[in-house]
Amino acid sequence: MSDATLRELTEEMHRFVAGKGWYEPGSPRPQTPRNLAISLAIEAAEVLEHFQWRDEPRDSAELASELADVALYLLQLADVSGIDLAGAIRAKLALNAGRIWDAEEPQS
Repeated sequence: MSDATLRELTEEMHRFVAGKGWYEPGSPRPQTPRNLAISLAIEAAEVLEHFQWRDEPRDSAELASELADVALYLLQLADVSGIDLAGAIRAKLALNAGRIWDAEEPQS
């Protein structure tokens, strides 16, 4: 299902999380924006581990799994925070289209 929309993926993620009972009061894994943001950062750090001391990932399948974790937490965080992620991405792309980046880093 590589052509799934963000909405479809978000719905699949919610079904999975609900099926585990993590949206229930008293869940050992409360799905709050704070907890999701922390989890997102942890998973993003796990992506970095694949490149520690090397230019290529150690294992492409494991990297794909970590990237999927990042995407799932991002979808869930956006949704539980009431953010239209697709709209936010389009707005950011439009903003960035007008930006100019220097070829070199500025000197401090």
